[in-house]
Amino acid sequence: MSIFSEAQSKTLLDKVIALSKADECTAVLTGAIEGNVRFALNNISTSGIVSDVSLAVQVAFGKRVGTATINEFDDSALERVVRRAEDLARLAPENPEFIPAIDKQNYTASPTFSAATAAITPEYRAKVAADSIAPCRDNKLTAAGFLEDGQSFVAFANSKGNFGYQTATSFNYTCTVRTDDGRGSGWVGRNLKDSSEFKGDADVRVAMRKATESAEAKALEPGKYTVILEPHAAAGLISFMMNFFDARQADEGRSFLSKKGGGNKLGEQVYDTRVNITADPWDPRAPVMPWDQEGLPREKMAVIENGKVASLRYSRYWAQKQGKKAVGAPGNLLMAGGDKSTADLIKGTQKGILVTRTWYIRMVDPQTVLLTGLTRDGTFYIENGVIKHPVKNFRFNESPVIMLNNIEELGRPVRVAGDESGFVMMIPPMKLRDFTFTSLSDAV
Repeated sequence: MSIFSEAQSKTLLDKVIALSKADECTAVLTGAIEGNVRFALNNISTSGIVSDVSLAVQVAFGKRVGTATINEFDDSALERVVRRAEDLARLAPENPEFIPAIDKQNYTASPTFSAATAAITPEYRAKVAADSIAPCRDNKLTAAGFLEDGQSFVAFANSKGNFGYQTATSFNYTCTVRTDDGRGSGWVGRNLKDSSEFKGDADVRVAMRKATESAEAKALEPGKYTVILEPHAAAGLISFMMNFFDARQADEGRSFLSKKGGGNKLGEQVYDTRVNITADPWDPRAPVMPWDQEGLPREKMAVIENGKVASLRYSRYWAQKQGKKAVGAPGNLLMAGGDKSTADLIKGTQKGILVTRTWYIRMVDPQTVLLTGLTRDGTFYIENGVIKHPVKNFRFNESPVIMLNNIEELGRPVRVAGDESGFVMMIPPMKLRDFTFTSLSDAV
């Protein structure tokens, strides 16, 4: 059994806390049932279900901390994991930045669970794969993709009486479609909480069309262009930038939000006034757990407001050191936009380039968030409001800070996963001027 009820979780965690002889003890119990199906070359290649539960115990003697984990839960196993954590704590050097366990908190549950997603079966996954493969095979195209879904829970307790419990579901689908000769490529991705919103047969048609239409790509000279970044393309750059919204990095001079002479740029105008990003764990479009990794309650808050930096993340240690209030770090990022679709933005563009996706993004300069990466899976030249022809992919060198000062228009936000950042994001398609392409790429 990988999904414990709230009552079962509390009983187990209370037992762990009672076993500890340390100055303080925190225990975290997590579990998940995750299913997946992978397909390539128009055939299912792997499928499976992974089920697991894990208990992590952290104890402290003064400023000496030890952590141990285990995935068995009889009384003797619980005793062992607590004693192991205590033994490690006694051996550990003192942590000069140690902060005691948080006091009892109040959490307001967020709508992270979908019964439809939790009920997904192997037959459902097989049908998603079949619906992706069949139209590609019929049109002499090749599909490769991955569907991963799951239900999970997290529960935690500490010796100060704090306790939290919540369940969640996840659904992530991607599909790449290639022409048989390998010259054209299209891609589609969907990140959802509720699988009932998934329309795989329609989504794969988008990737198929881009694959077919991108096969005869023409080379354009690198340079600065007006671009339309689809939401997934924009998310790759923005999620990189949001990792620098940390107060300590800024205060210590290690961030683009560091202020010359010391301090940070909280409250300063950094972006176009149309840039508004909020965090809200209860937003039904992209809900997340109502606490962060430290157990601090999350709040609905502005991160960027009318282009000004509205908030930075303070760890409990850095908040204490700087005399600030520590609040839960955001788990989602919700960027405001307009009502137009990507197609609508294309219609209003005289000359520009449509970018389906960005990938292999790497940092060049953290002080400016200058990033480099490649376009892929469908890059097209726009003229007089229509797509004229596909173009060869580019390498770009661009800072999302500069990018968000070169906005011409923002479209309707859609939900995307934030790649390595871990954020769930609502990101609009973006029409931007002077986006910098530095060289061509032969990859499709």
